[in-house]
Amino acid sequence: MSDILNKKSEIDIRAQEKKLYLEYKKKLSQLRKVKKEKEAVGQVFTKGLLPLYVLYILSLGETNGNDISHKIGERTNGLWNPSTGGIYPLLKRLEKEQMVVGEWNNSKKAQKIYKITQEGRRQLEHKKYLLQDKIEEALQVFKIVYGDLYN
Repeated sequence: MSDILNKKSEIDIRAQEKKLYLEYKKKLSQLRKVKKEKEAVGQVFTKGLLPLYVLYILSLGETNGNDISHKIGERTNGLWNPSTGGIYPLLKRLEKEQMVVGEWNNSKKAQKIYKITQEGRRQLEHKKYLLQDKIEEALQVFKIVYGDLYN
């Protein structure tokens, strides 16, 4: 009789383990989905607006990558603080595309100072023009969604 009870107990434990494992997999999947959604929202800024805004910041005056990150944070009242880990690869790409030029300064603290080129200014104006309607539409959508969710 005890063998039968032990086997039934083992079967119950395995069933509970399987149930817990399936719940774990489901929760993990949900967490991954949330993470992907957050990354997608973040990419709107990093992939779309960051290159344009970096060109804008450089149109105000030459500076280094660290300062670009800080200036964006200041201008957005701390709501958007891009990491320098995203700024420097972007600057390198913009350099290859001849939109910015980076030159090492001769101070004690050697820094690469970036300035916008004529091509960069042209691209800034062109992309501002192309994206203006899309940014305005996005703002309208955000206002509607915000109103629906929080009013």
